Amino acid sequence: MSHTPTPSGPPVAARRPHERTHHGDVVIDNYEWLRDKQDPEVISHLEAENAWAEARTAHLEDLRNDLFNDYKARTQETDLSVPTWETHTDGAAYWYYSRTVEGKDYPIWCRVPATHRDNVPDLTTGAPLDGEQVLLDGNLEAEGKQFFSLGALEVSPNGHLLMWATDNAGDERYDVSIRDLATGDTYPAQTGIAGNITWAGDEVLFYTRVDEAWRPHQVWRHTLRTDLEQDELVFQEDDERFWMWVSTSRDRAWVVIHLGTKLTGEVHLLPAADPTAAPRVVSPRHEGLDYDVEATADRLWIVHNATFEDFEVATVALGPLPDDPATPLAPSQTWQSVLTPPPGTRFSEVDAYASHLVVSGRHDGLPAVWLAEVDDVAGATPLGFDEPVHEVSAQSESDYDTDRVRLSFTSLVTPPQVREVGFSDRQQRVLKQTPVLDHPVHGPYRSEDYVQERLWATATDGTRIPLSMVRRADTPTDGSAPLVLYGYGSYEISIPARFSTQRLSLLDHGIIYVIAHIRGGGELGRAWYDQGKMTNKRTTFTDFIDAGQWLVDQGWTRPDRMAAIGGSAGGLLMGAVANMAPDLFCAIHAAVPFVDALTTILNPDLPLTVTEWEEWGDPLHDPEVYRYMAGYTPYENIAPVAYPAILATTGLNDTRVYYVEPAKWVARLRAEAQLSPNRPVLLRTEMVAGHAGVTGRYDKWREQAWEMAWLVDRLTGSGQVSGSGTTTV
Repeated sequence: MSHTPTPSGPPVAARRPHERTHHGDVVIDNYEWLRDKQDPEVISHLEAENAWAEARTAHLEDLRNDLFNDYKARTQETDLSVPTWETHTDGAAYWYYSRTVEGKDYPIWCRVPATHRDNVPDLTTGAPLDGEQVLLDGNLEAEGKQFFSLGALEVSPNGHLLMWATDNAGDERYDVSIRDLATGDTYPAQTGIAGNITWAGDEVLFYTRVDEAWRPHQVWRHTLRTDLEQDELVFQEDDERFWMWVSTSRDRAWVVIHLGTKLTGEVHLLPAADPTAAPRVVSPRHEGLDYDVEATADRLWIVHNATFEDFEVATVALGPLPDDPATPLAPSQTWQSVLTPPPGTRFSEVDAYASHLVVSGRHDGLPAVWLAEVDDVAGATPLGFDEPVHEVSAQSESDYDTDRVRLSFTSLVTPPQVREVGFSDRQQRVLKQTPVLDHPVHGPYRSEDYVQERLWATATDGTRIPLSMVRRADTPTDGSAPLVLYGYGSYEISIPARFSTQRLSLLDHGIIYVIAHIRGGGELGRAWYDQGKMTNKRTTFTDFIDAGQWLVDQGWTRPDRMAAIGGSAGGLLMGAVANMAPDLFCAIHAAVPFVDALTTILNPDLPLTVTEWEEWGDPLHDPEVYRYMAGYTPYENIAPVAYPAILATTGLNDTRVYYVEPAKWVARLRAEAQLSPNRPVLLRTEMVAGHAGVTGRYDKWREQAWEMAWLVDRLTGSGQVSGSGTTTV
């Protein structure tokens, strides 16, 4: 049994041996029983862990409230997003936007009639715009629900109907509704889908469903005002490595079915005007050929790696559809290269408009955007940005005939901006910068009060690792300042160097914040990713350790003043670092951590396992991969040594990383590691939440304040709890 926490100790999970045998290796797992969340004893244990975490951090209540009030004070709670222009097939044009209201948790999605793209509505007050029509009020939809997440929100091409999908548990399974925007009549369109849904004309929806492993594997078609049971299966993908999603091309000509593993892509098209037609493959899958398609009525734009590791842009004209639906529309041999990557460049995406292409990617480790005329793609020119560390992305415009594109821009010191760039003049105009309101103590936000830098640490093998750093300008740089090091390093994901209002509170406590862009991520191209995956995965961990050691060696901080943070696959990183370098950090926050990686990847019946084999390897069938993963998976490599203070956070309904991984990890740490009363291990589970945590902005701020208070206390406080006993770990 798990015992109710007392001032003298945390919950103690029962040891119930469970045997696992693979490749001749017998492993006894004493805490696998915690996997069954239908077991009342498991829920009781998680609740006891929550109670212990609250008791162990009760002295932080005032700090949590202060941090929450910081977030609130700096946020313009009644605000308006920058409206986006959309012209519908009935000829009507609207500005679409969302707004927030002080005291309300969720956005309100709205529209107003539009006359000209240059007449952007006034954004200064945040108040409802004249002529506003409310499409969906998230606060009304969330009433009486503990969890509310929107997976899709899209108006029909003629502008008459609204479709949206909601998740009310955190398990990423969505129910779809349709609303007539003239009458307000609302009716269900489907339940339990994967959250991916799109219009094909004004009467048909395409959506995806998941298999028993919660992998999107089917595309279905729903015709409005028909029985849901009459929906028809359009496409099914049986290869368990492939993920699936469906979309509609910007010019509304095609329904696009995207398929992809970590290494291989395939795309199918069907005419939106003929939604019952059979999907047609663009180019049949070829192992290792990773491609995706931006489709227009008469041309395809393809980003692929057939020739260049860091991808190129190709095109092919579309003629009449072949009579045989099995005939590929554009085999890879017909692709015509139009833009190849110069050294240090990785192309990732293309947005096609009537006159121009917008190409997204990275250059020299930073995000980049190129503009090109459709008739001269080779002449693509990069847009310039004047901050050494920044994040930028092109917003996908719904208007195919647009003469401009918008950018989302931010940096570690610049609040999020929406910029507009004309295709003709290439000039960037800031339409809005997210307000940061005056702080009652620190006064107005001024970017010059903070410093951001791009630094380069050196790994053990001599590789230079980019770091993004931000701190207050008056923070000491003599090694006395506390420092937080964040890392991820998986799935070729590049960690953005973006602004955070909440992070200001951390910086204002004199804490330096650093992002380590380690291998396994995508910051420096496909090779950077390949060097930190499969049987190179340890490189991700050693890069992070080397980055932390470099910061110490360069005099930025000390191990007793440095904390580490990572979530999901970054939580695996945290667990590995805790085992490999327990003396380098004084505290580690592992959020939704993938710390029982080997157990998960060995079980193909668990959600997403088979799709992950190209990221981590296949330990079920390959004994070498098994031994490699067994050597680093955090849960199975806990040592009888002193560990830093650890906070593990999770959500009971998380379908990406099950709550059981951190629950087992914490139980085993308590049983086998040498834990100090001054460096406790805590587990906090949100009982109605998924991978992204709680919903509702005020609850989210409370969650962030709880976690940040723990971090600030570990870095700047004594770490002691008044009246605690000697075994409170």
